[in-house]
Amino acid sequence: MLHLSSIATQPLGRRSFVAAAGLGIATVAGALAGCGQESKDDGATGSAASAGSADASSKKGVQVRVASLKGPTSIGLVDFINLVQTGDGGFANSYDFQIMTAADEILPQVIKGDIDIALIPANAASVLYNKTEGGIVCFDINTLGVLSVVTGDASVTSFSDLAGRIVYLTGKGTTPEYTMNYLLDAAGIADSVTLEFKSEAAEVVSVLAADASAVGVLPQPFVTAALGKNEALSAPVDLNDVWDEYAEEGSQMVTGVTIARREFAEEHSDVITEFANAQADSVGVVNDNPDMAAPLVVDLGIIDNDAVAAKAIPSCHLVCITGDEMTDALSGYLDVLYNADPSSVGGALPEADFYDSVDA
Repeated sequence: MLHLSSIATQPLGRRSFVAAAGLGIATVAGALAGCGQESKDDGATGSAASAGSADASSKKGVQVRVASLKGPTSIGLVDFINLVQTGDGGFANSYDFQIMTAADEILPQVIKGDIDIALIPANAASVLYNKTEGGIVCFDINTLGVLSVVTGDASVTSFSDLAGRIVYLTGKGTTPEYTMNYLLDAAGIADSVTLEFKSEAAEVVSVLAADASAVGVLPQPFVTAALGKNEALSAPVDLNDVWDEYAEEGSQMVTGVTIARREFAEEHSDVITEFANAQADSVGVVNDNPDMAAPLVVDLGIIDNDAVAAKAIPSCHLVCITGDEMTDALSGYLDVLYNADPSSVGGALPEADFYDSVDA
């Protein structure tokens, strides 16, 4: 059985994992924003990586079509994908994976019934729930917040130190802006902080490199890449910690969630349980073995550098949160987004039937 622990002596080539295919799918909603969209700078823009069973003739059980979003949202899956690819997982069902570059590539296929399970931004899941009139369920959180304050100014050690400063970031009119506005207001410094938006994370990195006193907010893996290229920079503040300090009890800062078509989930509850358990196991393996998981992350085209992947994984906050904890964490986060801009969650907060309990 080939697990991450044996990859160092049994390397798996890129060809055995990835088949690239262009996807020209129209945008569903401009409000769909998350770490996945910002991941376009990591070297595989415009393509989708596919990873499935090595031999289609050996497929068994239910044929499950899975799509996940390139970036931290997919990193926790890599050991699961590895076990499917090698046939070593002993799963009762067959899984075909696609890793896509943007949520608006995935959502239309879920709506058409061409994808059964998807890992997408939290707000995109709410948009999809509303667009399909309750046609999907969310059964776990797969990634918590991935945003950090990055600067070359050693005097910035806490979130309150942003008072009186310009903060550079991406995500104008999307979740990064709403998150920052919420946290700045909660910390009582909103009136003294100016948010200046750039179109890409690379532009924020350029500003930080040019001005040692500049302050930015970046997502993983850009934080790790920026720190690796410029020793003068540091990331003194993880916005998850700021959220935990100011948000309502139980609420958490959420990046990615795992959803399923309601019809599929109701017909194949055993598949959802198997998937969630395999996902939880995979997240544990990746978090415990970032150096050995990194080559898989690169082979799947999620990040293009082993060293960056290995260093970024501990800060990506990969999780598999289910049940009541998921409901409390996600509903609190979506409520913040709704209060900032109802369209960011599809115009209304999801009903209770959005949150699907599963044991993992």
